[in-house]
Amino acid sequence: MTDEHGPTEWVFGEPVGVGPWPGEWPTDPRYDPELLAQGDRRNVVDAYRYWRRAAVVADLDERRHEFHVAIENFQHDHNIGTVVRTANAFAARAVHIVGRRRWNRRGAMVTDRYQHVDHHPTVESLLAYAAADGLAVVGVDNTPGAVRIEATVLPRRCVLLFGQEGPGLTEEARKGADLLVSIAQFGSTRSVNAGVAAGVVMHAWIRDHADLADAW
Repeated sequence: MTDEHGPTEWVFGEPVGVGPWPGEWPTDPRYDPELLAQGDRRNVVDAYRYWRRAAVVADLDERRHEFHVAIENFQHDHNIGTVVRTANAFAARAVHIVGRRRWNRRGAMVTDRYQHVDHHPTVESLLAYAAADGLAVVGVDNTPGAVRIEATVLPRRCVLLFGQEGPGLTEEARKGADLLVSIAQFGSTRSVNAGVAAGVVMHAWIRDHADLADAW
């Protein structure tokens, strides 16, 4: 099956979704005739079953929150796909990849088709973008001077900036951030996985600012 943006979306495990539309087809232009005829096995919520991909993106654009997510990618960080997938789940405004343009999309589970993903070649260009759009830059790193995210209210309009696995944020990113936050840890490891950290911090923003009545 193909759609207006390319080949079949990758699915995993047992088939999910629904079969061909039973009965008379709806006339709403958001519905995709090919999906109505063949069924919709995509990894989307039920509200978007049988919808064209462009229609799903347009509807998400009406629901997206006021936070952005950025992750540095100077060493081909393998966590980026997970970050994109989580950003989609929490309806982030956009994801920004800083550094290398190429990243492994497998972990995104095709959610990058529905999530705006932008590229910035340098930290400086990301900071300039944030300043021009009036977005506070929140760096996430367990570094001296960072405040506990558990005791902090995140800015409503912000970019949540994550470093890559291992080295964390670059010095330029730490210096350019308006706020540095860390995640409280209690075990022996020095840090949590970058993809996990992104999920924790995004959910903190959701708890601070999202209207839970809008959740699926």
